Amino acid sequence: MLMEEDKKVRSGPFVSRETNEPLRTYSASIKKWTGKINLIARKDATDEAIWERHILDSRQILPLIPAGVTHAIDLGSGAGLPGMVVAIERPDIHVTMIEADRRKAAFLQTVVAALGLSATVLPERIEAAVVAPAALVMARALAPLPDLLTYAMPLLAPGGICLFMKGRNAEAEIAAAAADWRMAVERFASQTDPEAMILRISEVRRAG
Repeated sequence: MLMEEDKKVRSGPFVSRETNEPLRTYSASIKKWTGKINLIARKDATDEAIWERHILDSRQILPLIPAGVTHAIDLGSGAGLPGMVVAIERPDIHVTMIEADRRKAAFLQTVVAALGLSATVLPERIEAAVVAPAALVMARALAPLPDLLTYAMPLLAPGGICLFMKGRNAEAEIAAAAADWRMAVERFASQTDPEAMILRISEVRRAG
């Protein structure tokens, strides 16, 4: 059974780029490395775009994380969005970032070391990653929802949730996933993109 609910993101406190030193360091690292390995689109590789389109966008998942989560897994982390933002803003949560591209994984490892974060980077394909299941599995702009659920299920601890940041095709992806999955879906409207939403998915199990 697919249970659905629409909500708005409960926005957290405003964070100034000028006063948050770890996020500033992270943002500067994205800008520097993008010139070499295309972490993000080059048109977005400005201080303002990195902050508004990527970091503030990723921060929206913070108030959606349930209490008591101590381990989270970020699938296909890429530039570390949202995994690195969670690791910086929530030092009580150990974040495992899975990224198959060795160059992007090297970037993530460099930032983790520079900021002394409680995080692990696995330079592996998601299907091959060996990691203890987590109460939270997250992803941003990685794959259609049916594929995300297939990736996430072996890594999701019993009673855990998924936070997936989705774009304009979210509704079609939810409908497609319902053919093979049973789940409760909460939708949270994005505050940074009117066509985007965050899906908080719980009670995930295979259909049949």
